[in-house]
Amino acid sequence: MIEEAGLGVAAAHCSRGCAFGDFDNEGDIDILIVNLSEPPSLLGNDLSNRNHWLKVKLIGTKSNGSAIGARVSARYGQKIQAQEVLSQSSFYSASDPSLHFGLGAETATDLEIRLPSGLRETLKGVQANQIVVVKEGMGIVTNKKPAKG
Repeated sequence: MIEEAGLGVAAAHCSRGCAFGDFDNEGDIDILIVNLSEPPSLLGNDLSNRNHWLKVKLIGTKSNGSAIGARVSARYGQKIQAQEVLSQSSFYSASDPSLHFGLGAETATDLEIRLPSGLRETLKGVQANQIVVVKEGMGIVTNKKPAKG
């Protein structure tokens, strides 16, 4: 089983922290492991998955700048996913605060955002396979489609 995961999992390290995020902006979650007295290990998730995804970064204005405590619901097809922006970390590391939604075969989703200030925003028909930055009270302020993925 370890052989299937690759050399990064099989290699012995003395590790102190772990962070999760889409480090290469390809639509999948990667893992960064902080090792003691040596460089970190980046375990890239490089499966050739054809499913769609959306990465959402929130910026608070009335709420805290990192929008910690915000809740985002993604509605697509007959499904709903909900995630919250958390202040989470591991020893010597912190995960990406952006929210990652796997959309399967769907190419767009509707987002409902509830911010800590009480403001609610709805964004209809947000296209898949991109990273969107949503600023409180302003909607999507930037979007980026990755070079690959």
